[in-house]
Amino acid sequence: MAEQLRWVLIVISVIVIGGLLVHGLWSVRKKDRPEASNNERVEPLQESAPASSHTSRPEAEPKEPVIEERDEPQFGELNFAADEPQIDTSVPEVPIEDDLEIVDDLETKEQSDEKSSAQMSDFVIVHIQMPEGLSMQGSKLLPAVNTLGFKYSEEGFFNRHLDPAGQGHVLFRLVNMYNPGTFDIDNMEQFSTAGVSLFMTLPCDGDGLAAFNMLHSAAKKLADEFGAQILDAEREEMTVERIRQYVEQVRSFSA
Repeated sequence: MAEQLRWVLIVISVIVIGGLLVHGLWSVRKKDRPEASNNERVEPLQESAPASSHTSRPEAEPKEPVIEERDEPQFGELNFAADEPQIDTSVPEVPIEDDLEIVDDLETKEQSDEKSSAQMSDFVIVHIQMPEGLSMQGSKLLPAVNTLGFKYSEEGFFNRHLDPAGQGHVLFRLVNMYNPGTFDIDNMEQFSTAGVSLFMTLPCDGDGLAAFNMLHSAAKKLADEFGAQILDAEREEMTVERIRQYVEQVRSFSA
């Protein structure tokens, strides 16, 4: 019985030892397989890396012409083209027409104002000049101008009104040809001058041509009274042609 038990233990020991050996071999093989697979996986990556590096170099080389094309001034030209329409469109068409209309209106108004101001500042001037060395005495001048219908004014002038009595609008004036241009009514006996001037403002109140005829007639009477000479605005001898120019000037303001 003891002999049988010993053989059983020996057989069991052999089986156990054999099982351990088989298990050990299997474990070793199992460990070797993952390493081999890992090696196989790594190797393709190592091989693919240079391949990718080789393939990337050819791709990098064609990029250089692309960069050079981007450096061309195409973008700048587009910017200029974009800026130009902004300049053109910054001035709308309708406001320009409105501005032109406003400018035309202003020019018309200015021309009208200039014409009005020119009309108000224009005069018909006739001088009565004494010969050199002679003068008009105030004692003789005062009754002469009173006879012609002139009335003394507060400004120191003699005015010829529409009404000889001194009523109505002033048609023209008689002033001293020399400074101060006025008369001292209280000292006419001591007054003397080498000449007087008649002037009419245009446009004239009332009939301008009739007023000019009265002015010219008064100038001739004073010239005859004192032996003086009638001169125009430039102090040149009055001529028929110059009188016609005065008439046309008066008519232009009467139209």
